[in-house]
Amino acid sequence: MSRRTVVAGVALADTAKLATNPYGMIAQASRRALAEAGLRPDQIDGLGSTGQGTLPPIEVAEYLGLRPRWINSTSVGGASWEVMVAHAADAIAAGHADVVLLTYGSTSRSDLRSGLRTANLNWGSRGPLQWEAPYGHTLIAKYAMAARRHMHEYGTTIEQLAEIAVSARANAKDNPEAAYRDPITVDEVLSGRMIADPFTKLHCCIRSDGAAAAVLVAEDRVADLPGKPVWVLGSGEAASHMSTSQWEDMTAGPAAVSGPLAFERAGVTPDDIDVCEIYDAFTYMLLTSLEDLGFCKKGEGGPFVADGRLRLGGALPTNTDGGGLSACHPGQRGLFLVVEAVRQLRGEAGPRQVPDAKLACVSGTGGWFCSSGTVILGTDQP
Repeated sequence: MSRRTVVAGVALADTAKLATNPYGMIAQASRRALAEAGLRPDQIDGLGSTGQGTLPPIEVAEYLGLRPRWINSTSVGGASWEVMVAHAADAIAAGHADVVLLTYGSTSRSDLRSGLRTANLNWGSRGPLQWEAPYGHTLIAKYAMAARRHMHEYGTTIEQLAEIAVSARANAKDNPEAAYRDPITVDEVLSGRMIADPFTKLHCCIRSDGAAAAVLVAEDRVADLPGKPVWVLGSGEAASHMSTSQWEDMTAGPAAVSGPLAFERAGVTPDDIDVCEIYDAFTYMLLTSLEDLGFCKKGEGGPFVADGRLRLGGALPTNTDGGGLSACHPGQRGLFLVVEAVRQLRGEAGPRQVPDAKLACVSGTGGWFCSSGTVILGTDQP
């Protein structure tokens, strides 16, 4: 078999002031995505989930009352969901599943406020990390050091990085689901509390609760869908490193591999893209990803983003919901990128809608540029 894959439904869960049950949020988002696709829970035969519990897809399946015959728990950080879209599309193409639910939820903000976790992620100190963790080399420190290298190598300025945060907040203004919507300035970003040089607070993603879901189906179900289908046109995935010492070039990430693969397989180029949803745990992550994906040359990311290009109405609207810097970042945000891209391609984004959007580039990054998954979505049947 060789069947194309369609995104049939997407949804987010409500975010309360203090959430206590990520499984309940997962269930709410999943029900909404299924309803949007016009499908029933008993029609789901594939499930992808990670980030919760001891055996993530099994626990989520049990909570949702599902018995899938295809499962996936790929856990490569923020890139997990773009990689899972690719794996689900492969499963559908091979006939291993017909209806795949991808779903994720987290109460990281509420857990922090309730004292159930600390602000810093504990990645452990076994394996390769034993050479870094004991010396305080945290995730944010890795990104900060990489950003400094890019600034040294290419002359990228802190003001250019700050513009990425300002653009994200400008896009969040018209998103009622965004956590922060008030405008900010470059000066406000630069004058904030220092977290890890050169990153002040607003260079870093927010912490939030949230849940998302997407339903993928085989192309032979398109005629029965109540809404506009969004096609998975091409995808790519790549791994880079675990130890920072093994990172060959701190100014480049694995999107330099996953991006070209996705574009080639989709039969399009970066110039064809109407809207981008790119992982932005830190401002530097987005800048480097834009270069790696081919939207500008290596080292030119600073000038590329400096003129408001990423804002709604700009030349390349990016993270149109406000991204992880302003809208939401419950943990592994990659599935939220898919939700926003699908809404844009369906013309359902309301006041933040990109006019006539037909092609979207969705790219997730995991760890400290350890992994990447890139997916090209489109409205036209391949």
